Amino acid sequence: MSHYFENDKNLPSQLKRTVATINGKEFIFYTDNGVFSKTGLDFGSRLLLESIPIADLKGKILDVGCGYGPLGIVINKLSCQPVEMVDINRRALHLAQRNSKENNCTDIRIYESSCYETVTGYFDIIVTNPPIRAGKKIVYEILFGAKEHLKQNGVLYCVIRKDQGAKSIISDLEKAYNVTILKKSKGFFIIQAKNG
Repeated sequence: MSHYFENDKNLPSQLKRTVATINGKEFIFYTDNGVFSKTGLDFGSRLLLESIPIADLKGKILDVGCGYGPLGIVINKLSCQPVEMVDINRRALHLAQRNSKENNCTDIRIYESSCYETVTGYFDIIVTNPPIRAGKKIVYEILFGAKEHLKQNGVLYCVIRKDQGAKSIISDLEKAYNVTILKKSKGFFIIQAKNG
């Protein structure tokens, strides 16, 4: 079985155009087989986007595990801040490139990286809807590896489901960050973790 955090060249393409409205603005996203949430914007990502203060975000922003690009693209358009987006899935990266053009994004950079492997520099904000199915090791690498790439007082925003270990993840995050739960809805937790 193919997973969205792997590169499966044999998986047939089935391109689909989807539309999502976030904070009153319409976005077009092309999705495909082999990427996360191929039917359109998932509830967790939507809740994350609607819970963080996008219009107030300032500085360099990184979207880790960007998939076809909804987090980074929406944040780039609504905050007018520079965004870098990384993923290990090449099909997802191709879609993210297409979607950034489709939504007329500027000051956006999309490239391949396994977690932070090819990421350089420091960021004011890191956002992620981590690939839970990739396993705890990868999820923790994304969540705790962020600390090495965040500026002092930089912020990690993430979404985790209660039934996917949110409470224990929050407890572990509290050992490394100043953690605030921004929102809880339908078993999803929106977490703000400050590197202070």
